[in-house]
Amino acid sequence: MCGAGVLPARMAAEARRRGWRVIAFTFAADGELGAHVERVIPSRTSELGAVLAAIGSEGISATLFSGKFWMANLLSDEGRDGATREIHRRAGSLRDADLTGVIVATLAGLGVEVLDQRDFVGDWLVTTGVCTARGPSDLERQDIRHGFELAHRLASARVGQTVVLRHGLVTAVEAVEGTTEAIRRGARLAGPGAVVVKAVAGDHDYRFDAPAIGPDTIAAAVEGGVAVIALETGKIMLVDRETSIRRADEAGIALVAVNAWAS
Repeated sequence: MCGAGVLPARMAAEARRRGWRVIAFTFAADGELGAHVERVIPSRTSELGAVLAAIGSEGISATLFSGKFWMANLLSDEGRDGATREIHRRAGSLRDADLTGVIVATLAGLGVEVLDQRDFVGDWLVTTGVCTARGPSDLERQDIRHGFELAHRLASARVGQTVVLRHGLVTAVEAVEGTTEAIRRGARLAGPGAVVVKAVAGDHDYRFDAPAIGPDTIAAAVEGGVAVIALETGKIMLVDRETSIRRADEAGIALVAVNAWAS
């Protein structure tokens, strides 16, 4: 189940390497998927009946959700088919836990298992340590610690996963706009030297979302004069890892993976 970005192609390639027969249901531009999949099926979040029918006809036994799905598409009532309306009715809200619970139950009824995304992303999942040439200063580490305390509360409340702060003052928290836009807003308010922290709730469901940053996020941080980006170890992906680190290094940004509970 493919959203936007480069992640679907990477995960499809890994699935194929492991011997899976791969079919891509594309809810956004399919990028370079063609080289890694047997078939591409253009799909819409408002027409899930067609998706469910194709799952049945193709004999699919497992699925991976991958890439960016836009909340604005889920908010719209326009063009929803009967299956989509029923899923939204059963969920009762657009909260992640409500929607994903219904989706898992619906797919299970078709004999389809939803797989953990982390098993298909390779070395893009960050491990503890400084990824860039520069590490954070002692003052920046104070903001990192404070930022993780706040980001965990934010993520656990299902609001967002990212906090932007400077010298202890929070200038942005992520909501529906996503990490990159939260960074733009927070960096503009903080001025040069902001610290960005991204964390994950303890019960986060990696079947539906593997939190990530990538080159576009780094570019927004560079534009806003961000000094540090801190990611929670083993829980956040660094998409297009080499490019992301190079761009951070070029801007003098400290990119670090932290075991937040030990910090």
